[in-house]
Order: sequence, then C-alpha cells, then structure tokens
Amino acid sequence: MARTSHPHASPATTAASVTPRSSAERGREVRQKLLRAAVELIPELGWNCVSTRILAQRADLAAGLVHYHFQSVEALLQEATLGMMRKSLEGAMSALEQAATLESGLDALLSALDAITGTDAASLLFIEAYLASLRNERLRSELAALLGEFRTSFARWLAAYNQEAPEVTAAVLAAAIDGVLLHRALNPELTARNVAPVLRRLLSPPRATAKTRGKSEGNLK
Repeated sequence: MARTSHPHASPATTAASVTPRSSAERGREVRQKLLRAAVELIPELGWNCVSTRILAQRADLAAGLVHYHFQSVEALLQEATLGMMRKSLEGAMSALEQAATLESGLDALLSALDAITGTDAASLLFIEAYLASLRNERLRSELAALLGEFRTSFARWLAAYNQEAPEVTAAVLAAAIDGVLLHRALNPELTARNVAPVLRRLLSPPRATAKTRGKSEGNLK
C-alpha cells in the first residue's frame, strides 16, 4: 500500500521555507538591543558607571559586540540618549501642532509635568546627558543642535499666533520648562496647574491670526 503524505510539513521542510535573516538585519537587531540596554542603564547606574560588560549583560549579548557595532561605550550612550531626546521633543512638538489655541498648546506642553517626578527614568536619563555634555564637547554640540531644532519649530508655532519675539520667547519657555522638570524632585508642588499661569505671563496678549480668523469667519457663516 502506498503511503500517503503527512498533511504537516516536516521540520526540515519548514526550516527550508523560512527565509534566513541577512547579516544587516541581525546587525540592526544587535544595535537596537544595545541602545535599549543603554537607555535602561544610564538612569539606573549613572552615565560613567555603564561599562562594556554591563551593557552586554543587560542586552544578553557577547561583550565583543559592543565595540563591533559602536566606536566606544561613550558613542553608544550618546546615540541612545540623543535618540530618546529626539523622540521626546518630537512628541512635544506634535502636541503643540495638534492644539487648537495658544493656551491649549501650552497646557499640552505642560501636561507631562504631572507624570514626571524628577526621579523617573526619563528625567534621570536627560539629567545624566546634560551633565555628561559638560565634559564632552561632541555630545554638547549634538545636544545643542537637537534643542535648537526644537526651539526653531516652537518659535514658528508661536509666530503663527503673532507672539512677539517668538525666537526668544521659545528659548525662554523651553528653558523654563526644563528647569521645572529638573526641580520636580525637590519641589513636587511644581505641577502643571501651578506652573501654567506663570508661564502664560511670558506670552503676548492673544491677537487675531490667520488660523483664528479662519475659525471665526467659519462660525459666522
């Protein structure tokens, strides 16, 4: 009697049907594991205490892969931190652009305050990066460029609401919010509810803009 074929593929057939990952894909996966490990370890241990061995252990990788994929531990820490900062600033800018008014935009920017204690992982990561940048010119330059991009976008948003000196206003508001975040661990009373009225005083009295005029004219139709 002839044997009928089994409905399920054999392990060998299954293995052969799976497309193996390329070396580039495996490399990207290793880099991402190391970057995630760095983001976790910097707040836990401090910038200067993160070593090759500790990074490899946290990422569950061989220690040699750290220096294979990154020029140095310092370079890895910088890339990980700047990536997280960029993501955070892009989120803040997105919240501003989705706001319907100047006031609601500022409220959206400050709303994150109540979720931050000053000792949370994100706060510690950014504080460690600021401190490290004082001793590392390259990190300081890249961090300044990243914050400069945010201030430019922030100023453009303020200008859309006819704010006076939008570039200076954006710089002062951004610095003030950074200061509040830094002091949250020392003064929990620096909540969005308490801070927002003070920061609003830095803004010019609201005037009609193309955006608000369009809405008003639409309501009159």
